[in-house]
Amino acid sequence: MFHDIGQAILLLWRTLQALPLVWLHRRKVFDQLFEIGNASLFMSCILSLFIGGVLALQTGPLLVERGLGSVLGGMVGLSICKELGPVMMAILIAGRIGSAMAAEIGSMAVYQEIDALRTMNISPVHYLVLPRMVAICIALPTLVLFAILIGWLGGAVVAANNSLINVPYQTYFSNLENLVELSDLANGLLKSFCFALVIGLVSCHQGLQTIGGPRGIGRSVTKAVVNSIVLILILDYFLTRMMINF
Repeated sequence: MFHDIGQAILLLWRTLQALPLVWLHRRKVFDQLFEIGNASLFMSCILSLFIGGVLALQTGPLLVERGLGSVLGGMVGLSICKELGPVMMAILIAGRIGSAMAAEIGSMAVYQEIDALRTMNISPVHYLVLPRMVAICIALPTLVLFAILIGWLGGAVVAANNSLINVPYQTYFSNLENLVELSDLANGLLKSFCFALVIGLVSCHQGLQTIGGPRGIGRSVTKAVVNSIVLILILDYFLTRMMINF
């Protein structure tokens, strides 16, 4: 475990050192942005729409019973903005994109394509890791921003059209505007950026460490997804505690 942690930290350091060269690999960055961002946008919007709807459906009747239906917008807004939006999108991207990264790089490692890159004096970190890390750190916060907005809308639709809740759109969005501040949105985006770093780093590291043929590729993909999700949830706790303290 400590060996893997050390290797991942070294990989992160080499990637940070290579950041000035990102413009030379801009085409690969744009390709990864399309794969991570555009190709995942529809799925992210569907997921966040139903997250907002379920959250309003679960909490709405309880709040209405106690005469607090007017605060439903703020509760749904804060929950999606600070917690559910970043975490659920990170888990979605870890399963969809993290596994693809680990499989692609892992297959290159198994079939000695990475060794061929080194033979041609091309750094695998510059050519493979850097574009993916930059792309996911841009795409995931953007997806989270879309998810937050769509989640708010999903909660509003359910709140206004459910007979047990019956909170008008105006009341819902007025309370959301009063309770949700710009700093709350910034907290969610900061979390998503940290989650993106974790997903990209773990997935690329597992891909580069792949050995053992097709079975090794499957093992690396599994480890990349599982480790990313576990680290996302652990990091979420510490980031939340840090943000509450400050």
